[in-house]
Amino acid sequence: MKKIFVLLLSAGLLVSCSEYQKALKSEDSGLKYAQAEKKYDQGKYSKAIRLFEQMAPNYKGKPQAEKMFYMFAMSYYKTEQYYLSGYQFETFAAGYPKSEKAEEAAFLSAKSYAKLSPSYSLDQVDTNKAIDKLQAFIDKYPDSEFLKEANETMKGLREKLEKKAYLIAYGYNKISDYKSAIVAFDNFVADYPGTPFKEKALYYRLDSSYKLAINSIPAKMEERLNQAKGAYSNLLKFYPNTEYKKDADEMLAKIENDLKQFSK
Repeated sequence: MKKIFVLLLSAGLLVSCSEYQKALKSEDSGLKYAQAEKKYDQGKYSKAIRLFEQMAPNYKGKPQAEKMFYMFAMSYYKTEQYYLSGYQFETFAAGYPKSEKAEEAAFLSAKSYAKLSPSYSLDQVDTNKAIDKLQAFIDKYPDSEFLKEANETMKGLREKLEKKAYLIAYGYNKISDYKSAIVAFDNFVADYPGTPFKEKALYYRLDSSYKLAINSIPAKMEERLNQAKGAYSNLLKFYPNTEYKKDADEMLAKIENDLKQFSK
């Protein structure tokens, strides 16, 4: 009995493969569609894609085109081909604005771009593009069922940009390029006022200001020491109980002591 079952299963698989291969080679769009839909429903997205790619150029305007292009885009998404799914979902949403799938397609297009966002240490072109796409979706569908996920996804992407911007500024501090560090920390705090890295940024802004001052020529030292003193005040203004208070107070004492030479 077991052997019979195996034989029947093998025969079924052979027929299925034969039908799929026949559809690939056929000029019959109906046959291709039927097989593509079958493979899609079975979760065999890579096989479905091969048929969708053959059909797509000449399928626009046909009665089943809307469903076919949705399945095509979703197949790319399911196989993690996010550049292609982003493009296909975006094209679908634009081409079928009245479709019941238009909102979902617009969201999945934006989410596809979000999936392409790389590690914070790499170039963030795709991250910025994803944020723009998500914001456009939120603006267009403010009451969407996907709104919560869209906002959460965008929050994660923005945090990635914040971390990269902070680490760039911190990197200038570590290589002793204090002028660039000060500019970068100022820009960072201005661009991301609610960032969780603000305390660190203000402390290393102080650290950079102090080190720039004490390594300056005498003609610029007094001005820069006073600027460092201002950076100390700014840190304590926002974080009176900062975890860096001991180090900051030690820096302030040195600044005050160094400034004495200019009051004589």
